[in-house]
Amino acid sequence: MEQAKEMARVAFGALEDKKGEDTCVIDISHVSVLADYCVISNGNSDSQVRALVDNVEEKMHKAGFTQKQGEGRNGGSWVLLDYGDIIVHVFDRENREFYNLERIWSDGRRFDDIKDL
Repeated sequence: MEQAKEMARVAFGALEDKKGEDTCVIDISHVSVLADYCVISNGNSDSQVRALVDNVEEKMHKAGFTQKQGEGRNGGSWVLLDYGDIIVHVFDRENREFYNLERIWSDGRRFDDIKDL
């Protein structure tokens, strides 16, 4: 669980570095077997979504974490990065509002500041 927490911190920081909007981490470890944490953020444009994703991939790689799978990179409206213990979701604003993952994972514990994690 400590490794998952560190992974979530690295991803959160990478999203904040590129000005991701309303970045949050949701601890889903007690409500799902998919992962321990979901990290969610959004950008204002396709190019910002790509920049956010690129920075997460770079920072996670430098920290020694391996991406298991990624989806949506070519679309730019919702990109999912699966690191096993954490799943990173990067949306454009419209799709984030539509899918509302925060509501879906409302049984998890939400962190809006990395210092609280």
